[in-house]
Amino acid sequence: MQAQFDNGSFWFDSLPGSLLPAPVETLPAHVDIAIVGAGYTGLWTAYYLSQLAPSLSIAVFEANTIGFGASGRNGGWCMGTAMGVDQLLAQPARAAQGLAIARAMQQTVDEIGEVCAKEGIDCHFKKGGTLTVATRHFDVPLMQQRIKAHQAQGFDAEDFVWLNADESKRRVGMQPNHGALYTPHCASIHPAHLVKGLGRVLRNRGVSIYEQTAVSRIHQHELVTSRGVVKAAKILRATEGYTDSIEGQKRQLLPLYSMMVATEPLSKSVWDAIGLRQRETFGDARRVTIYGQRTQDDRLAFGGRAGYYYGSKRKAVIDPQDPMLDHVARNLKGLFPVLQGAAITHRWGGLMGVPRHWRPFVTFDRVTGIGSAGGYVGEGVGASNLAARVLADLTLGRDTALTKLAWVDDVARRWEPEPFRWLGAGAIQWFGDRADRQEFQTGKRSRFWGGLFNQFVG
Repeated sequence: MQAQFDNGSFWFDSLPGSLLPAPVETLPAHVDIAIVGAGYTGLWTAYYLSQLAPSLSIAVFEANTIGFGASGRNGGWCMGTAMGVDQLLAQPARAAQGLAIARAMQQTVDEIGEVCAKEGIDCHFKKGGTLTVATRHFDVPLMQQRIKAHQAQGFDAEDFVWLNADESKRRVGMQPNHGALYTPHCASIHPAHLVKGLGRVLRNRGVSIYEQTAVSRIHQHELVTSRGVVKAAKILRATEGYTDSIEGQKRQLLPLYSMMVATEPLSKSVWDAIGLRQRETFGDARRVTIYGQRTQDDRLAFGGRAGYYYGSKRKAVIDPQDPMLDHVARNLKGLFPVLQGAAITHRWGGLMGVPRHWRPFVTFDRVTGIGSAGGYVGEGVGASNLAARVLADLTLGRDTALTKLAWVDDVARRWEPEPFRWLGAGAIQWFGDRADRQEFQTGKRSRFWGGLFNQFVG
């Protein structure tokens, strides 16, 4: 029975005790605020609402168990940035909006660390920053130009710094390594400890969490669940890549998959060669994203983007023998030859939610009492906290600096119907992979395939 609540990740496997959810409770007839989804967005929203309005009855409804989706199987990067920020910064008329989000996201990393310390959530939080390694020669001038652009936009050396090849290799023993762009605004965490810890804190506060209770329809002031109907004054949707499981929400968010592997705990000599002494997160500048971290128990957890299944198919658990996981493992050992003899002990994957405009959104309709947040495109560990604080303020009618951020009401149009959605998603993946492979083979920028990729994702 426990297997249906296991998402297959190293993070869930390393949780202490049973994965069985709390016993199913009788549903309430009415609550003040109903939240759909017990991942980061839903739980953080409940957390801040319970702080700001402790007299309100708040209930969270979850189809499986707390953190079963992306919140319990991601790469564990608590990033101080988000998708769409660079595009705003590049537009003179909207640069101030981009800077406001960037500063709010940087502060969010510290906010999460402070809340975890205050609430006793041991999610292995370590703010070691992140290294974007120049794995191709032409990355060097591009990254250096990016730092100069950031300085012109209002950032300084406390935000972004260039590390030469020697310093970069000392920090992380990736090959090749021609230098790195470093920012301190990122922490590595244990994702499942964070989401499960939030659930524990909320229950202790009196917030009800109904696991094994799938929501199929959302109407004004009413939720239809697998276990009955619940009335609610306000309803907030926090379902990310699972959004189209709700009637009327088809094509709002594309379920895009990432795959991850984790090694066995590595010896001191291996870590001396790899580095990451401050548990920095790391990646490079390729289009088909890779990401990694050193876990608190000295494993290397590493992932990469995988793709989309026709018809927005959602897989509860990824088969550990999936060929894309072989590809991720090869990439890891190619970047770190010292790992050739190391065992890969965990292989898993999961989906994230991607809106048509590829950036986060938060919205709340005061007339209907229905709101939502999401669209983090794989950067949701930190962004979900900021979005939740925005959503909490909007829900309570508070006029704050957060409710003026450009995410508010920035809701994308729906994705195209099939087969166009599948063709477009496949083209993005194919163009990105083709451009990356060409660049690693030739050492030159791929202007044709890279240009086609940019046409789709900006």
